[in-house]
Amino acid sequence: MRRKLRPPLPQRHGLDPARLRLPVDGSWATLRDHLVERLPRVAPERIDSMLAEGRIYDLDGPVAADAVYAPGTSVWFHRDLPEEVPVPFDVRVVYRDDAILVVDKPHFLATIPRGKHIVETALVRLRTQLGLPTLSPAHRLDRVTAGLVLFVIDPALRGKYQVMFKDRLVHKEYEAVAPHRPELELPTVVRSRIVKVKGVITAQEVDGPPNAETRVELVEHREGWGRYRLLPTTGRTHQLRLHMASLGVPIRNDDFYPVLREKPLDDFTAPLQLLAKVLSFTDPVTGVARRFESALTLSL
Repeated sequence: MRRKLRPPLPQRHGLDPARLRLPVDGSWATLRDHLVERLPRVAPERIDSMLAEGRIYDLDGPVAADAVYAPGTSVWFHRDLPEEVPVPFDVRVVYRDDAILVVDKPHFLATIPRGKHIVETALVRLRTQLGLPTLSPAHRLDRVTAGLVLFVIDPALRGKYQVMFKDRLVHKEYEAVAPHRPELELPTVVRSRIVKVKGVITAQEVDGPPNAETRVELVEHREGWGRYRLLPTTGRTHQLRLHMASLGVPIRNDDFYPVLREKPLDDFTAPLQLLAKVLSFTDPVTGVARRFESALTLSL
């Protein structure tokens, strides 16, 4: 197994530097020439300033602005971060030991860096606030969904916990608030085929063998609204939101289903009424039965 190189740059804002491997073959005379071609979204002037400021490193330190191209080596640098609107809600620690960290993620906060959400994510906040630079998620929640997320503290154990979720060995319960339809026979199990096309913001239910399954139970109802318990046996993108919409009871404040509505990223009103309420599993390291319940609540 090839040894993983240790980055010559420390984390910044809880993020590791990007690593760029330089191809063995190529006709670039200088590193700058390669970077300009390799990073078309970065202006050449920005690459020049990063080199001049000593912000691009190889294993020996900052790379000179006129450095020759060195095939088969690597360089590291921190990408420029997008401007982000601070999410005005805290991440609450539910449980922590030497191996794992379980938190209550608020609505509107992404789990991991992606797209326009980098620093304002649960992972980066927790790495910074708790001093855990190697923290990693065992699974993810949508940005607009609140509730329990399990992170792995010990890098050596990351795979065991991630595989536990991949192999569906975790019991997950969600809570949702949606319209109450007296004629809807519940509990029921919804099965469908869900596909998510890259670059398309919403997922779709299509014809074909089912790949998504959710049990839907009504817990209580009043004044036209119901509180539902959702028990997914699969974890497709937007599965719960799609399945509730397909029953004719879309989750309250859902801006995607059944109709897509644009919502500014700085609008923190009307959160989606969907909560990851319970995580339970047999710990793959200790063999101990674990059960965690969110302290967050939804308004009926």
